[in-house]
Parts: sequence; C-alpha cells; structure tokens
Amino acid sequence: MPELVTYQLEGAIAWITMDDGKVNALSLDMLTQINAALDRASADGAIVVLRGRDGLFSAGFDLRTLRAGGPDARAMLRAGFDLATRLLSFPTPVTIACTGHTIAMAVFLLMCGDYRVGAAGPYRITANEVAIGLTMPLAAIEICRHRLTPAHFGRAMALAEVYSPDNAVEAGFLDRVVPATSLEEAARETATALAQLDMAAFGATKLRVRGQALSAVQAAIDAEFPA
Repeated sequence: MPELVTYQLEGAIAWITMDDGKVNALSLDMLTQINAALDRASADGAIVVLRGRDGLFSAGFDLRTLRAGGPDARAMLRAGFDLATRLLSFPTPVTIACTGHTIAMAVFLLMCGDYRVGAAGPYRITANEVAIGLTMPLAAIEICRHRLTPAHFGRAMALAEVYSPDNAVEAGFLDRVVPATSLEEAARETATALAQLDMAAFGATKLRVRGQALSAVQAAIDAEFPA
C-alpha cells in the first residue's frame, strides 16, 4: 500500500498529513491510514493536527469507487463516517488545518475537529453532493447540523453552496482563517494551547457536549450503511 498519510510526533503534537499526490481522495486505503495514525496518536497521548498538503485538504471520497457502487462503495462510505464519529469523540483535542479546497466528505471530517484553522486563498469549501446528483447522506446532515449556523445549514446541505475561507467562519465551517503562509504556525499555536487542558476533563466534557450529535450520527450511519 502506498504511503498516503504521514505521522510526525512533535512534542505533545501529532501531525497527521494526507497527501496522495493528487486530490487526497478519501479511499479505503486513505481512511485506513488515517485511522492507523490516530491509533499512534492515541498511544502517544498526543494532541492531533490533521491537515492536507498546501492548497488542498481533500476532495472527498474516491469518486471512481463511489460511482462503481457495490460492496466497495458501501465499505468506503461506512469507513468515512466511522472516521467522522471517531474524530467527534477522540479523547484528545483535534485541530484541523484546512490547507485549501475541501469538498464533500472532507467537509464532514472538517466539521468533526475541535478547532479548525483555515488557510486564506481562492479555495472552495462545499458539500457538493446535490450538485453532482447525490442525495446527502443522513450522517452528513447530522454532522453538519451540529456545527453549521442555522442560516447556512440548509444552504450548505440542500443548495450545495460554495464557501470561501472568508465566509466559512460565519457559516460555521471554520473557527479562524489565517494567511496560508501562517497556517502551520497557527495550527501549532492552537494545538499547544489545547495541550494545556486537563485531558480527563476535556475528554469527558467533549462527550457530554457532543453526546446528542454522536448518537444522531451513529444512528444515521447504522440506518444507511449497516455493518
């Protein structure tokens, strides 16, 4: 299996970087490697920073597998949303460094970070399922219901509205936008600050804060993509 994800431990911070040399498609291989990196971060007790490469976070699921349908597509869909629930409930803080274009399933992973820092630039952030002829998955709706503002929730889900980093904070996709050249340092500063939290209290509180959303997301996954 080619290396699609790299893991670098820097003090208390685990940097998990997606880079397949193309569009960072969330294939089964990519999802498997992200989970393996999270396993390492958990073993290290580290604060996580998940990022893509410069200019691109991810374009979402592997469309060739998705359009082919069948068991591989269902397995990929289930694995993607299982990863989302893992990030939603991960015991240490997850900072997402949104390095650029963020499309479809990548948006739903973005929604699962504890703090999301985006790079300024001519980038698209969009859940484009409806625009390409796909009905929005139930789990995706529940994930976005948890984070998007009411004024933007319907527009983002049903109208496939395209957001730039500049208006993504208002909508709820991002918490902060910085110049692209400052993104790594901003993510490091965020993760370093989060590392000062009491991790036991953080983990327990995170589950309380996100309990209803996690239950709704898990019910949606089990209903639409039964194991």
